[in-house]
Amino acid sequence: MKFWKYHALGNDYIVLDSSQLLTEKQIRTICHRNYGVGSDGVLCWSQGREGVDFTLRIFNPDGSEAEKSGNGIRIFARFLWDQDKVGREEFSILTAGGLVKAKVHKDGRSVTVDMGRVSFDSTQIPVTGPRREVINETMEVEGQIVQYCAATIGNPHCVLLCDEVSEEKARLLGPAIECDPCFPNRTNVQLMKVIDRRNIRIEIWERGAGYTLASGSSSCAAAAVASKLDLCGPDITVHMPGGEIEIVVGDDFSIQMTGPVTRIAEGVMSDEIFE
Repeated sequence: MKFWKYHALGNDYIVLDSSQLLTEKQIRTICHRNYGVGSDGVLCWSQGREGVDFTLRIFNPDGSEAEKSGNGIRIFARFLWDQDKVGREEFSILTAGGLVKAKVHKDGRSVTVDMGRVSFDSTQIPVTGPRREVINETMEVEGQIVQYCAATIGNPHCVLLCDEVSEEKARLLGPAIECDPCFPNRTNVQLMKVIDRRNIRIEIWERGAGYTLASGSSSCAAAAVASKLDLCGPDITVHMPGGEIEIVVGDDFSIQMTGPVTRIAEGVMSDEIFE
């Protein structure tokens, strides 16, 4: 099984041709750091149809399927560039979380993606309870009362407003919030500290993956929340343990994301790992 491996700010993915149909168990094996190649997820792609250039399916290390991944999309765009399937023109990618458009810069090392529009509507995220915008609500987690906003950009997010953020705090609160009953489809979790009008810092607990050094869709959701609360302007740099992503928030909360991608390796997996 031929594979390609890339990372986007330390968030790494395996790219495979979608003709290679995988079971959940195989995906878990591929992603395992000791028994497989090791990654934060698997990207399975195919040529698009009906006006769409490419189709992308995104799988988490636990074998579940994610609707959208900003880092995964950037990595896929870089892969297409490396395979001479795209040039400098914008192209479209269909994900389970909606259609996005990407453009590659700097010989593939930077990619801009129009990620779509963020919504705070509880029925779209989804969040239980009456229909509303989920802004500045509170919940009790691990004996703490936390304030949060919920959002979707094709996949669900819960953004906690914090005076300080840390890996330790993300590992403590993230698992409980991810599986909280108020999020029927589980949720990604971001702990966000606003530095100033142009900068935020986040720590991330990713649904189906756990603690993560960087996340594109998490950056989009956190930046949209910061803009929604008028804590930041439209141009926001999101600082994460893995590095920085640049976000532009439109008047309608449409999101443009720009960030780096690094090629790691390509190779062939042995069938023996699945025995």
